[in-house]
Amino acid sequence: MSAKSPFVVSADWLEKRLHTPGLSIIDASWYLPAQNRDPRVEYDAAHIPGTVFFDQDKVADHSSGLPHTIPSETDFAQEASSMGITADDTIVVYDGPGMFTAPRVWWLFRLMGARQVFVLDGGFDRWKAEGRPVTAEVTKIAPSTFIAKRDMEQVASFQKMREIVESSSMQIADARSAGRFSGEEPEPRAGMRSGHMPGARNVPVMSLSQNGELKDLDALKEVFGQAGIDLAKPVVTSCGSGLTAAVITLALQSLGHKDNLLYDGSWSEWGSRADTPVETGKAK
Repeated sequence: MSAKSPFVVSADWLEKRLHTPGLSIIDASWYLPAQNRDPRVEYDAAHIPGTVFFDQDKVADHSSGLPHTIPSETDFAQEASSMGITADDTIVVYDGPGMFTAPRVWWLFRLMGARQVFVLDGGFDRWKAEGRPVTAEVTKIAPSTFIAKRDMEQVASFQKMREIVESSSMQIADARSAGRFSGEEPEPRAGMRSGHMPGARNVPVMSLSQNGELKDLDALKEVFGQAGIDLAKPVVTSCGSGLTAAVITLALQSLGHKDNLLYDGSWSEWGSRADTPVETGKAK
C-alpha cells in the first residue's frame, strides 16, 4: 500500500486524542451557493467536541475587493487568538465533505507561522456517518495569544502571476472543474469571464481525493502526471477564489514538492479583469 500524506490524520487518530491539551480542532467548512449548505448553521447544530469555527469569509482582507484574500498578520493573530489557538498547538482542520476547503486553512495557518497543522481525512460528514462523537455545545475557549509571522514568499501576487503567464516560468495548476477551466461552464460569480490562464493545466480538486480522503502518494503522482504537471519543476496553484487551490498545494507538499506558490487572487481576480489574457478549451 502506498504511503499517505504526512499532513493528514485519520478519524481514529483524532478521536483517540480528543480533549488532549495543546490540540486545537477547526471547522473550516465553506460552500458554493449551489451546494445549498450553511457551514455556520451546521457547525452550531453539530461539531466534533472542542472544535471552533473558522469563518473563511470573515477572516480575509476585505479591502482587496476579492472574496478570500489573505488577512494581515494583525487581523489573523486576533482571530486565531479569539479561537484559543496558539502557533505551538497541534492544529487539525476539517470541512464537511473532506479535502474541499479545510486545506486552505491548513495552508493559511502554516503561512502565518504554525507548523503542526493537519487536515482530517474523510471530513465531518463521514465522521458523523461513522457514529463518532459530536456535540452542539459551545466550545469553551481558553485565553491564548497567536503570534503570526506571515510568509508572503509562498504567495503569488497579481503582478507575479502576470510575469509567470508571460514568461512560462512556472507551471500553473488550476483546481476548478474541467467545464469552468475550458470555458464550457459559466463561472458562479457574475460578470466573470470563463476559461483559464494561458499555459495552465487543469487539476480538478475532486481528482485529488476519494471519499473525502486525500489520495495516497502514488495516486497523487499519477494525477499530476496525467494533468501534465512535472513535479521536478516549479508550480503555482490557482482556483476560483484561492480556497481549493490549497488542495493542490497540500498534494504537492505531501509529495515533497517545495517550489510552489499559491495565487491568492485566483480566477476571481484574473477572470474579472479586462486586461488579462484568457484561453478556452482544454489545456494545450
